[in-house]
Amino acid sequence: MMGIETKAVLFDLDGTLIDSAPDLGAAADKMRIDRGLDSYPLERYRPMAGAGARGMLGVAFGITPESPEFPELREEFFVAYERRMLLNTHVFDGIQALVEALRARGFLWGVVTNKSMRFTDPLTQAIPLFASAGAVVSGDTTPFAKPHPEPLHEAARRLGVPSEACIYVGDDERDIIAGRAAGMRTVAATYGYMGPQADSTLWKADASISSPLELLKLLNNA
Repeated sequence: MMGIETKAVLFDLDGTLIDSAPDLGAAADKMRIDRGLDSYPLERYRPMAGAGARGMLGVAFGITPESPEFPELREEFFVAYERRMLLNTHVFDGIQALVEALRARGFLWGVVTNKSMRFTDPLTQAIPLFASAGAVVSGDTTPFAKPHPEPLHEAARRLGVPSEACIYVGDDERDIIAGRAAGMRTVAATYGYMGPQADSTLWKADASISSPLELLKLLNNA
């Protein structure tokens, strides 16, 4: 983690800062139940929660974005999720303490997610943790979404620091690809929504953490 002085830490949202799998999974499962299909347990949805509608509809109905019915089902899913997205979503254990420690040490922090502003804004406005975030960049804030680096550059601009002075933490390979492309040091959060098939060692992140507070140890060595 050596190099230019770290001034800011950026995080992915779902699976890194917040556990939204219960509400994402419940929204997709309601669509199954509405069609007379058997309900699936949350643990069936959880590994794919980081993939949003694509992941949830893939679990619920075995379809892909290339399926002709996908756009209509995606909008139905969005509506179902919008109605309940704050019911059971919560900040991961250790995240509040991590953010407080970062701020006490003088680090800026922010969020870069592929979630659209339609969902990101209500979520971050409702959860007290995000009141101190210096930047919240959604998947449609810029013309690009991760793994493109532009959302990360936008977050750095909003924080007023060079991209190279940021660390990006995420639980998906596209987070690491985006961070590397933006010139940031990257950290894989293995406590998130990595499914059983994922191998974060293949992502070539600069480091990995199995719990949020482990990030502080990395910063101590930066």
